[in-house]
Amino acid sequence: MYVIMGGTGRVGSATAERLLGRGEAVTIVTRDADRAGAWRTKGAEIAEADVNDVGSLRAAFQRGSRAFLLNPPAQTTLDTDTIERRTVAKILAALEGSGLKKVVAESTGGAQPGDRIGDLNVLWELEEGLRRQSIPAAINRAAYYMSNWDGLLDAVRSTGKLPTMYAADLAIPMAAPRDLGMVAADRLLSSVDDVGIRYVEGPRRYSSADVAEAFAKALGRPIEVKVTPRDQWTETFLSLDFSEAAAASYARMIAASVDGGFDMPDDPVRGVTTLEAYIRDLVARS
Repeated sequence: MYVIMGGTGRVGSATAERLLGRGEAVTIVTRDADRAGAWRTKGAEIAEADVNDVGSLRAAFQRGSRAFLLNPPAQTTLDTDTIERRTVAKILAALEGSGLKKVVAESTGGAQPGDRIGDLNVLWELEEGLRRQSIPAAINRAAYYMSNWDGLLDAVRSTGKLPTMYAADLAIPMAAPRDLGMVAADRLLSSVDDVGIRYVEGPRRYSSADVAEAFAKALGRPIEVKVTPRDQWTETFLSLDFSEAAAASYARMIAASVDGGFDMPDDPVRGVTTLEAYIRDLVARS
């Protein structure tokens, strides 16, 4: 049995779908079983657990031999760093006594020690915690999800402009959630010797200009890149109803990623979903 955290989200659901497609037994972990009802029709079991309740999460893990770990994102109206560091600690505590034989964790490119740099330090703490415990742990790092562009579709369609905090020509590692799920599933199925960090990217690296071009092709109209200057990043997040703590953290995370070069290895695992295909499907679904 494979236990999947985040099964109602993009990466977790892609992981579960691939496992079910291979005839494997899957349990979806969710806070609300009613939200995961569709999984039952696909043959999955449901385990109701709260990431903040170590006992319920450990009980969910005990239903399987291997598990996919994904730290849930906190609401950006709150203090995201504090909340997400707390849930990382709860996940690590729940692994104790779980009986799991292997775990696969979703992390981020550029994970590093630090303070209030968002996913970079939060998921570094997850990685370090997994290294210190006895269960074999495979860690997948992906720097930027293609799905991060989803929320901009309406603005791009209505204004003809793509807002971005990255220089228009800065190529960064992006990956589609479906590909991340496929890699996670494959590592869940692989031997216990398949551990440690792997980087996951799309077929190539893409810039904001590439994203604008993909939207232009999908929408059939010119799209202009509109770059937000660094000194306006925090203010921009605040305008999107982020808390002050979250806005500062996200701005620092982007700065650390840009200045650090996005932690790009020479030999990442390459997904098959191109940015063009992802954007085209996003527009078609809308």
